[in-house]
Amino acid sequence: MPELPEVEVTRLSFSDRIEGARVIGVRIGKPLRWPLGCAPEELVAQTVGRVTRRGKYLWLPLERGGLLLHLGMSGSLAFGEAAVPGPHDHFDLVTGRGTLRLTDPRRFGAVVWSPSAEAGLAAKLLARLGVEPFDAKFDGAHLYAALHRRKVSVKQALLGGEIVVGAGNIYACEALFEAGIDPRTRSDRISRPRAKRLAAAVRSTLARALDLGGSTLRDFRDAHGVAGAFQLQAKVYARAGQPCVRCNGTVRRVVQAARASFFCPGCQRR
Repeated sequence: MPELPEVEVTRLSFSDRIEGARVIGVRIGKPLRWPLGCAPEELVAQTVGRVTRRGKYLWLPLERGGLLLHLGMSGSLAFGEAAVPGPHDHFDLVTGRGTLRLTDPRRFGAVVWSPSAEAGLAAKLLARLGVEPFDAKFDGAHLYAALHRRKVSVKQALLGGEIVVGAGNIYACEALFEAGIDPRTRSDRISRPRAKRLAAAVRSTLARALDLGGSTLRDFRDAHGVAGAFQLQAKVYARAGQPCVRCNGTVRRVVQAARASFFCPGCQRR
């Protein structure tokens, strides 16, 4: 699933090129998670504004409202000269500078119109999201207080998205390794110093992922068609049975809430 780094990398790969472009056509393929929410022709002749990101959503403003986009489990965006649409190409926003196309084999992605990011369905979806990891509000004190309001594993708390956005499975595993915390540790038992280390580890892990273009575990590509490389430098994720890069112990794999967790029992303590 594309997580925050992949979505931000995607945004950066096309936002400058589409800003100021005029919409000249819209094509809709098979239904996505939610209906578009307006007649496609209503988008024509509008100018695209500055594309922004909130969590794993992209907001593409128009002169009248805007489009909220989500890549779902397997979606990707491409911008440029578009070929004949294939069976998994479900939305095209055709502009005078190129076509923004959503490709999504599993169709869990979404493109929905809202009158603004603060109204309509966009507001409802964005209201559920936690703090951005690079926001000054996300620090050890915030994380400590939020973790102590829950009685689940610290890994599950990170993945929930209500405390902080963007800590998807691979990044949560890596951040917990950097912070030296066992992913099975109950969230309300994390001390203040450990919460401070974990907040810093989440930020540094996601920053490193952005620098490396995100992760490509299956089919992620940015709007230029470029794959991510973070997975090639993962220290614990998908390395079960291999030596720990820090202590030479053995990386383990456990399943938590149907998600695989990778950690080093020697380096990461409960």
